[in-house]
Amino acid sequence: MERWRGYEAVPGGFGRSVVTIGVFDGVHRGHQATIGHAVKRAREAGLQSVVVTFDPHPSEVVRPGTHPAVLTEPRRKAELIADLGVDVLCVVPFTLEFSRLPPEAFVHDVLVEHLHAAAVVVGGNFRFGHKAAGDGALLRELGRRWGFAVEDSPLVSSADTMFSSTYIRACVAAGDVAAAAEALGRPHRVEGVIVRGDQRGRELGFPTANFLTGTHTAVPADGVYAGWVIRGGQRLPAAASVGTNPTFSGEDRRVEAHILDFDGDLYGERLGLEFVANLRGQVKYDGVEPLIAQIKEDVAQTRTVLSR
Repeated sequence: MERWRGYEAVPGGFGRSVVTIGVFDGVHRGHQATIGHAVKRAREAGLQSVVVTFDPHPSEVVRPGTHPAVLTEPRRKAELIADLGVDVLCVVPFTLEFSRLPPEAFVHDVLVEHLHAAAVVVGGNFRFGHKAAGDGALLRELGRRWGFAVEDSPLVSSADTMFSSTYIRACVAAGDVAAAAEALGRPHRVEGVIVRGDQRGRELGFPTANFLTGTHTAVPADGVYAGWVIRGGQRLPAAASVGTNPTFSGEDRRVEAHILDFDGDLYGERLGLEFVANLRGQVKYDGVEPLIAQIKEDVAQTRTVLSR
């Protein structure tokens, strides 16, 4: 998959393409359906498939301080999009100037002049242009004017729940990582560099990897989880803890994971942590011994959950 920073990076001689546009945070099952539709349409027509996304998140630029929790870091999002068979990922730097483009100018500059769109695939709730003034009806009208087709990709749902990034963020915030995984099509993952903590886990006999996550990372609710630490191509079973370590009067909220049957130095490495199941909430214990007993139970539960 080729990666472009900005639509001005389109190389000379680039032919017509099938384009889909969105923030695509999470690359959840709804996003997968939309992007997959674009890839299929492009292959059928012998054209390039292009995903246009934005960085930073438009909300942070238009309404500073409202950046939503991030489900997928840019690098991870690119990997997930590449796995769907996309030919080109075009990341548009989202600026105030760009946000003020009227819908017609957005379509003409991005889709027509630079990407030479033959077809544009969008989800049912797609909006574009200044103040999100453009909708599907306007996109079709502009497509007729400038010679590209517009195809809808249906929203994806389960029972009465429509899968969306907003819904998944709510699941993660509530600690319902199973529901988040259903909507994502995989476990929710956070990533971070491993840094030194208080070494308390090692003293208790359960050393942990402490994750330094990004500012806006969607971290699950405080509690203990069964999950996997992702290290290169390895998936290592782990009991993960999110919270402030109340037994020791902690104040800083941390994400840490005890990797089962592992003994090694991970400091400075950038790892992923996938949350599979919520085992329990955060509890303050009256001393070290009951805490150790509970951690042993957490580890046993983690083995059981991950062996299924």
